[in-house]
Amino acid sequence: MIKINPKYEYMRRWIENIPDIFEKEGTTIYKGRNKIKVFTTSDGQVANVKRYHIPSGPNKFVYSWGIRKPKGQRAFEYPDIMLKKGISTPEPIALIEQRGFLNLLGFSYFISIQCDYGHTLYEMGDATPEEYEGMAIALGKFAANMHEKNIMHKDFTPGNILWEKDNQGYHFTIVDINRMYFGNVELKKGVINLTRLWGPKRFIELLVTEYANARHFNVDAALNIAMPARARFWRRFQKKHKLKFTLEL
Repeated sequence: MIKINPKYEYMRRWIENIPDIFEKEGTTIYKGRNKIKVFTTSDGQVANVKRYHIPSGPNKFVYSWGIRKPKGQRAFEYPDIMLKKGISTPEPIALIEQRGFLNLLGFSYFISIQCDYGHTLYEMGDATPEEYEGMAIALGKFAANMHEKNIMHKDFTPGNILWEKDNQGYHFTIVDINRMYFGNVELKKGVINLTRLWGPKRFIELLVTEYANARHFNVDAALNIAMPARARFWRRFQKKHKLKFTLEL
């Protein structure tokens, strides 16, 4: 099954070949359960191709038989919702689903325009005040705007927020958007959504403060929810994982 954004119908022949060329061509930028590669087409278009792993166990039936939308399908459909509301995310090109016996889902390929923003929020891990203060203010406003438009990334983590800075300020785009929430984002849900970001304690405090101000929430109430939630999350996290930044609690 292939779905193509009408804007990129001219790329159909290349899109149809993706399952055959995925392992042989392109440049790998991420490899885990899923794999992401960057391709440059013959007409110079730079595309990002994410291959989702084959579902196993109960998920094979959940995703195959329409009980829940497969991750690739969500990644293909959600950008339309976000872009129409002015929230930046890479434009989708196509979705490929490979199906087998009993219509069971195999590999899925989500193809999008490659974002040229060169930074992620991992860079805020041990940032200095000079590096993080402007970022915290800009990101707080961005997150507030997104939540005010009833859009929340359920995996709002450093690698899923790409950014660039120019003479007009900071610009953000959201990636890996198959896990989204569309609906009212109240105070507690909104500020807890910000607590899994890397960075000094003061960075998160500034971020939450700007977010609360932008949404006309009580700042003290927002901080009283966010900062203990941040501490709980990272205490649990560091019991199982080695942190790659200095954690201030």
